[in-house]
Amino acid sequence: MKKLKYLGLILLISLFLTTLSPVLGKSQFVNPSQTQRLIESGKILYEAGRFSEAVNLLKQAALKYQADADQLNQAMTLSNISLAYQKLGQWDEAEKSINDSLNILKFLPKSQIKKVYAQSLDVKGYLEFVQGRFQKAIVIWQDAAKIYSQLNLEAALIQSRINQAQAMQGLGLFIQAEKILIAVEESLEKQPDNALKAVGLRSVGDVLRIVGNLDESKKVLQESLRIASENEENQEATETLISLGNTARLQQNINSKSSAIKYYQQAALRAPLKSDLGLEAQLNLFSLLVEMEELPAAKELIPEISAEIEKLSPSRKSIYTQINFAKTLEKLKQKTIIDKPSWLDIAQILSTAIQQGKTIKDKRAESYGLGNLGQLYEQSKQFNEAQKLTQKALAIANSIGAKDIIYQQQWQMGRLYRQQGNIKAAIEYYHGAWEILKSLRRDLVAVDSNMQFSFRESIEPVYREYVDLILKSVENKQQNKQKLILAREVIESLQLAEIDNFFHSACFNTKVVLDEVVDRDNLKSAIVYPIILPDRLEVILKLPHSPLVRYASPISEKEVEETIQQLRTDIEERKIGADNQAQFQKLYNWLLQPAGKYLENSKINTLVFVLDGSLRNIPPGALYDGKQYLIEKYSIAVSPGLQLYELQSIKRKNLNVLMGGLSEERFNFPRLNYVEQELQQIESQVSDSKILLNQKFTTNAVEEQVNRKSYPIVHLATHGQFSSNSDKTFLLAYDQPIKVNQLNQWLRAREENLPEAIELLVLSACETATGDKRAALGLAGVAIQAGARSTVASLWALNDASTAQLMSQFYQELKKSGVSKAGALRNAQLSLLKQEEYSTPYFWAPYVLIGNWL
Repeated sequence: MKKLKYLGLILLISLFLTTLSPVLGKSQFVNPSQTQRLIESGKILYEAGRFSEAVNLLKQAALKYQADADQLNQAMTLSNISLAYQKLGQWDEAEKSINDSLNILKFLPKSQIKKVYAQSLDVKGYLEFVQGRFQKAIVIWQDAAKIYSQLNLEAALIQSRINQAQAMQGLGLFIQAEKILIAVEESLEKQPDNALKAVGLRSVGDVLRIVGNLDESKKVLQESLRIASENEENQEATETLISLGNTARLQQNINSKSSAIKYYQQAALRAPLKSDLGLEAQLNLFSLLVEMEELPAAKELIPEISAEIEKLSPSRKSIYTQINFAKTLEKLKQKTIIDKPSWLDIAQILSTAIQQGKTIKDKRAESYGLGNLGQLYEQSKQFNEAQKLTQKALAIANSIGAKDIIYQQQWQMGRLYRQQGNIKAAIEYYHGAWEILKSLRRDLVAVDSNMQFSFRESIEPVYREYVDLILKSVENKQQNKQKLILAREVIESLQLAEIDNFFHSACFNTKVVLDEVVDRDNLKSAIVYPIILPDRLEVILKLPHSPLVRYASPISEKEVEETIQQLRTDIEERKIGADNQAQFQKLYNWLLQPAGKYLENSKINTLVFVLDGSLRNIPPGALYDGKQYLIEKYSIAVSPGLQLYELQSIKRKNLNVLMGGLSEERFNFPRLNYVEQELQQIESQVSDSKILLNQKFTTNAVEEQVNRKSYPIVHLATHGQFSSNSDKTFLLAYDQPIKVNQLNQWLRAREENLPEAIELLVLSACETATGDKRAALGLAGVAIQAGARSTVASLWALNDASTAQLMSQFYQELKKSGVSKAGALRNAQLSLLKQEEYSTPYFWAPYVLIGNWL
């Protein structure tokens, strides 16, 4: 099963303070005392994942140090206790222990305790991080880093900087995070090729994977592997091979997944005999083969994995290993018929894991196991037993405040009640799960990486199933009003969650609610809000100063997806709306035909679409009502959600435009023959402009110009691709591709120097990734990350004179008083539509306006 892309990775998990050694390692005590033996035993239990037992021994040691007035060792032991409590999810106890440690250290001579104080700060920073308090974590880790720098502790300094980078990523501070990781890389490059360097590079590579920079992650991990192999560091090489497999797996193409298989196989062969790395590699390989539906190869691994699991001693890691093995076996049995293991065998694996959780007093692991056993009973339709297990899992998770487990168990309870027909109870549990997911926007960055789940499997369905129940439960008009508002709010939060998942952080903070914009100033705008559900397509319509309107078409999700895909094909094959074989009118009938009378009565002239799922991949203007295209009746805009950045009209008198373009062949992308003509025509339409063409169109040149002068419009005529994967969403400069997370380095850096936001970003030669149903999510990502109030972009690239003509007309219209941005784009599109050679949607439809349409 795929891991959630933005699952947290932090190096401090392995930190464990001892009198002489700050990290886990062999005992360095000579003739140890009773107290020191307690510390060593506690450390062994901690390393084995038996955290509750470790806490008991460490507490005894702390009391003995207190009795002996040995404050330094008492403080270090309290820090270790905090780490163990953190692993158990007992946050209050963890906070008290680390605060007690730091308070003791504050009163000791600084010259004696600097290193220990920095290590305790690391523990405190990790506690803040896992609870989603990233800003506090950064400040604490920066303080620790200053001490490590003073003490010339390079390894600890590197570790602290990597931790800071991930916390910054959690806040959406991508450029700052990247700068830190680059500095860490440069620092590591100066180090000799040894095990420490290999470990440091692997850590950087792992974090780069988490922040979505998969290409750079692969590059850094390959260097780590080279060094580990040359130094015959077998364990480090094995761990790096697993990391390389994890990175390749996320690149979402057949070649990369084949590479992932090879990395896991090499890791399994290379793993040291006494480590569990071989089992980890085999499990990753097993889940990947099931995911790829390479089922015969997957089945062959089962006996060996089962045998290795039986050898494991009880620990949190071994419990999660068993649970995740059981979850992958469930998936395998759902895809093919196998006798062994049976469903009973899988239940036994989970029961063993649960019992081990009880034995080592790990409530988090016990709750996770009970929930998964409940899910197994749910699949076999043994609902009563499933409900008992899930309720027990939920009670334990609630007792330790494990929100990431709580939401899953609440969702599971909701499903169980729904399947038994108790809709009221189901809605209550779904609502609880949804509320927790909203609160977890930032915290999900720090979810335990042993818990395998993906956004598409374990987060998105909560929202959609909840909306489905809400809309099906409407009984009267008053309920209708309240529930439509709630349904729209739930889907809105899903769209925010999708963007968070795209960026691997909760970075989209909104300012203006669309409903307020539509209701004020007598704007003749309406919001069209489609929701794709398994058995129907729901649409919620917002009109000025009116209650929400709802209508639905009994169309399956599969048919909707197929129709959208066929419409894109129809457009690319130059078909027209009047073609009965095309899909233009079918989609219009589903989305807008029932709204016709409402739009007419309200004299609407602008439609704002908040599109769901793969609907984002089609241009709404190309929908056809049987007589004309939608663009012939309305100005059209698209919004990433119901909430936007500040809305205001663009200043018309002086259009100052910064233009960049690439007409030459670069990085295996073909020439764009009409780029120079496009930029020249725009230059003739505007008051002031600056053109960066080909060799002058570099990342540094754009950044310099954006920061030097307040250009309200930035127009980029270059290759670009929008993908549901942020690592594959980019714009092409002359010197390099610029990925979406780097866009703010170009366009937002000026916020420090110039107060004015970019009013309009135009991307005229981009396209959505082929075969990617959610590719236009990348377009929303670009629009958000650029920080522009409005973005005009193309859904497919046209290496054609029509682009230059349309863009010239767009700017000409934009200068006119009283014409909105949406109106200017509409008029430019109509100018093409009226020309016979450009009358098919292929030429005029790809351009969409995202964001502020005024």
